Amino acid sequence: MHHAHPLPFGATLLPDGQTRFRLWAPSSETVSLEIEEQASQPMRALEGGWHEATLAAPPGTRYRYRLADGLAVPDPASRLQAPDVHDPSVVVDPSEYEWRNDWMGRPWHEAVVYEAHAGAMGGFSGIRQRLPELQRLGVTAVEIMPIADFPGGRNWGYDGVLPFAPDTAYGTPAELKALIDDAHGLGLMVVLDVVYNHFGPDGAYLHAYAKPFFREDITTPWGAAIDFRRSEVCDYFIQNALYWLMEYRFDGLRFDAVHAISEEGFLRDLAQTIRASVEPDRQVHLVLEHENNRAALLRTGPDAEGFDAQWADDFHHCMHVLLTKESEGYYEDFQDATSLLKDCLANGFAYQGQVSPHLGRPRGEPSGHLPTTAFVVCLQNHDQIGNRAMGERLTTLADPQALRAATALLLLCPFVPMLFMGEEYAARNPFLFFTSHNEDLAKLVREGRRAEFKHFAAFQDEARRAAIPDPNAPSTFDASVADNADPATFAFVQDLLALRCEHVVPGIPGCRSLSAEVIGPGAVQAEWRLGTGGRLAITLNLGQEAVSSGAPSGGAVFAYPSGTELAAMPPGSIVVQVTSG
Repeated sequence: MHHAHPLPFGATLLPDGQTRFRLWAPSSETVSLEIEEQASQPMRALEGGWHEATLAAPPGTRYRYRLADGLAVPDPASRLQAPDVHDPSVVVDPSEYEWRNDWMGRPWHEAVVYEAHAGAMGGFSGIRQRLPELQRLGVTAVEIMPIADFPGGRNWGYDGVLPFAPDTAYGTPAELKALIDDAHGLGLMVVLDVVYNHFGPDGAYLHAYAKPFFREDITTPWGAAIDFRRSEVCDYFIQNALYWLMEYRFDGLRFDAVHAISEEGFLRDLAQTIRASVEPDRQVHLVLEHENNRAALLRTGPDAEGFDAQWADDFHHCMHVLLTKESEGYYEDFQDATSLLKDCLANGFAYQGQVSPHLGRPRGEPSGHLPTTAFVVCLQNHDQIGNRAMGERLTTLADPQALRAATALLLLCPFVPMLFMGEEYAARNPFLFFTSHNEDLAKLVREGRRAEFKHFAAFQDEARRAAIPDPNAPSTFDASVADNADPATFAFVQDLLALRCEHVVPGIPGCRSLSAEVIGPGAVQAEWRLGTGGRLAITLNLGQEAVSSGAPSGGAVFAYPSGTELAAMPPGSIVVQVTSG
């Protein structure tokens, strides 16, 4: 089996053995194609700012585009760089890899997501080696943080500038395909995090030859806003999504910070085009990150339009406040964490239109009508750890017993749970923000990073801010590789996921909230009607005092600490009940 997605731009191998090169460069009057060790060839100017050339250029050919002002740039649709963003692009034969597994996916309600950073797990081959272990754990979907080519060898991935080129710091296209192929052979989905809201600050040559790609009237926190009012721009990103799904056979995409995309119509067109383009019987899943709890973008059922799920940050924020008592930054919105957690368990989102004190405006939309699979919940992820000044994990911030009870809620509730790499071993090392920028940009990033925290109580002192790790230092990346130190936690998570598979997953399709209530400070009880006709009830106490519940006894499939009963639940405890219909 061979898979290739035909791109309408970039370098495309043709049936006659030649290669067509096509570039949208409306800001450059002329463009020449430069192939290494060959004479430069002028490209033919077409209508609408397109430039095209066709010639013999077999796989492995290195090439650049030379603009009218003399600047040489890589292909914005490069499938491979040699080796980095400022270097030549490489012609790739996407049909070269022979796939072993004819995989059509698995249902989203079975998803247990494991978020991973390719670099911190040893590249594509490193993740591939970990797949059998993750399958044993009970994970069903590996989500890889962005891999689009970025400057240097270390980056979170959100500074990518060539979204079609897997970064060579992680491995080759064939190694990425082998990772996905092996995962499918083990019954695992693979999801890719993609960034369509901005480009990174170094190597984004589109600014030089395609100025209409960007807007001048609005900006994002990361720089110039992309102009999704233009069809060429929309098509660039829609083709990117299809490329990863069709050519690399990813099972889904997670779209980063789409609240920074000004034209919501693009998002709707993106979802519709993907649904219409993938094979009819193939299961592909689309997940959003949207700061505003945009429920209207989510599907109400498997045959409805829209996206499958959204990262539910409200759940994380409630749980974090209950576990740490923190109140700065966006945690100021979650000081009534127990009541807001109750709302999350009932509706998915806590904020459904009420004013956010932190943002100073209304946030969210009603979401109680959505299926529980519309919400991806977590206790930790790359943002919530890495955006902290010192990158602390909850293992260093929370009471261990309370954290275990919280983990049980995460993994046994009917939402889609997500673990962050190392969480299965209770890793204690930080996950820090890291980059490998040039010297000038590295200085700006280091100073900007430290300035971000000057309003936090712990970093009022300049000396304390100076202790925040330098993102560009290799040691910052090295410190972020998970230590995987506690096999007992692996067994704990493994047992919980086995219980989830047996008792919860079969009833998730058609699952609906029945009730959720606060039963004490830091203590909640929630109940759902399962699609199988049974009921799932979870009682959690993260408060400082024991609580009792009047819920019916019986049907308990899990209690922590062992022996905990509803009549007397100590701090840091949970009871999960499942009854048949």
